[in-house]
Parts: sequence; C-alpha cells; structure tokens
Amino acid sequence: MASVWMAVAVMLVAAAQLVAAAPVTAPAFLWAPKNYGLSSNEAKEVVHYQTISPESLAKSVLEEGGWSNLVCSMDGPQKNVDVAVLFLGSKLHSSDISKDKQADPALADTLKQSFSSSELSMAFPYVAMSDDEELENSLLSGFTENCEHGPRGNHITYTDMCTTSSESKKLSSMDSIQDLVMSRMENNPTGQTELIVFCSGGFKDNAKSEGELLSEVVSVLNKSGAKYSILYASQPYGLLEHTSELPLARYLAEKTNTTKPVLEKCDGECQLKSTLLEGVFVGLVLLIILISGLCCMMGIDTPSRFEAPQD
Repeated sequence: MASVWMAVAVMLVAAAQLVAAAPVTAPAFLWAPKNYGLSSNEAKEVVHYQTISPESLAKSVLEEGGWSNLVCSMDGPQKNVDVAVLFLGSKLHSSDISKDKQADPALADTLKQSFSSSELSMAFPYVAMSDDEELENSLLSGFTENCEHGPRGNHITYTDMCTTSSESKKLSSMDSIQDLVMSRMENNPTGQTELIVFCSGGFKDNAKSEGELLSEVVSVLNKSGAKYSILYASQPYGLLEHTSELPLARYLAEKTNTTKPVLEKCDGECQLKSTLLEGVFVGLVLLIILISGLCCMMGIDTPSRFEAPQD
C-alpha cells in the first residue's frame, strides 16, 4: 500500500502546483465616449473573462476595439478620432477591482465612470503579467506584429517615464499633453490619430497618484473637445502577496455607487480551476478504489487444486 499512497501524494502535489502556477493577472480597460465607427458591433460594457497575454490584448484592441485604423499604417480608412491614449499603470491587480476599499479610490472611480458612461467600453479582467518584460514593450510589439504595414511611428508620443522611445523630447507635464492635443486638433489636415503612450508614473518628479493622473488626462481630453479612445492596462510591481485571487465581478458595469459587487459568484477562471480540482479528486478516488481492488484480488489465497469429493 505504500506505493498507493506515494502515487496519491504525487498527484496531490501536481494538483497544488497546477493551481499555484496560475499567472499573476491585472486588468485592462478600453473605452471611447462615442463609438466613432470604431466597432461595427455593439461593444458597450463587453467583458472578456479569458486569461490572455499582453500580445493577445493588443490584438483584441486592434481588431475588436477598432484601434487598427488608429495606430496602424494604411490599414483601411482613417477613423474620426483625434487622440488615442495608452495609459500604463502599476497598481491594479485583477482582484483589486472587486474590493470595497480601494488603495487608490480616484483610479477606481475614474475607471468605473469612464467604463459605464462610454458608448464603446471593453474590459479584460485577466491579463497575464510577467516580470521578464515590460508591459509597454509587450503591447507596442503586439501592435507592430498585428499591424500589416506596421504602426504609425511618426504619430506616437511618449511621456518622460517611457523606456521604449529614445527621443530627446518627451511629454514632461500635463500642460505639454494639453498643448499636443490642441495642436493636433488645429493642425491635422490628414486626420491621422495621435497615439500618446503614458507610462507608469507619467512624469519625472511626479507626486500625484495614478488615479489623479488618469483623471487629469481624461479631463484634458474632455475639455479640449477631442475625439479620443483610451486603453488602460496595469502591470503591478512584484508578485501578489496572496496567490489566491477573488473572483472579479462586473464591478465596473454597475450604474450606482451603492451597488456592491457580488463576490460569491464564480467567474470563468474560478470555474476552470474548480473543474480541474474536481477532476483531480475524482480521479484520485477512482485510482485508490482500483488499486485497492487489485491488491485485494492478489491477496486472495485460493488453492490451485481441489480434492475429489469422497463417495
């Protein structure tokens, strides 16, 4: 029976490793106040619950979110959008959205209000992150790979904290972003979209929170009258202190602040893990029954020859 318990122990360890190997995930949100013809389908409060990579996120944003005609060269007719913003954060984990108490309330409020009030809004709650590569590089390389003729490099502007661009002149303040947006609207006869990459922290010597920066960016775009679309994505620093993540309810789709997310519901990732664990435990029980039965059968000591009955 020692071999039976050894096999059981191995399978339990494998099951634990399977659950523990789940990647650290962070949310991403795409929205535009108006559709602007970006998506031919109804794309309001759409939530993709699958766990995807940053490269897959870039592909979905291009194809489903309509950014293909904003950031790609010669990819169909130009859409009527003045500015596209790629806002890269570093605070949110997937489990943070469903919490009542937020570490950065301004960030949660801005995301919720923008997501629920926009005509085009898509959520990607589970984007698998890696400490090996910056999210900035992953998304931009994803845009490059999925743009047939490459991105419009001459219409991409970066903030101070970005590492991708080697340009000497970058956006160093919120005023510089406002000046760029106004300049784009006044001197843009070709109708090409300006892509602003706002990296984590935004500017050097910045003392504002991530939520305050995002709120200011949205405010600048709204006051300028620009037609815009924003993609927010987060790459939290370090690993989660607790590997188990709460299921992410559709918190951003709720219309009122008084409505609380339903945490007891099991989402797609939760159901996948529970199904795998159920299968492992059922398999263990059947294996134990099978091995126990075989051991009992082999332990039966029956005579190989029977004596003839006496008359």
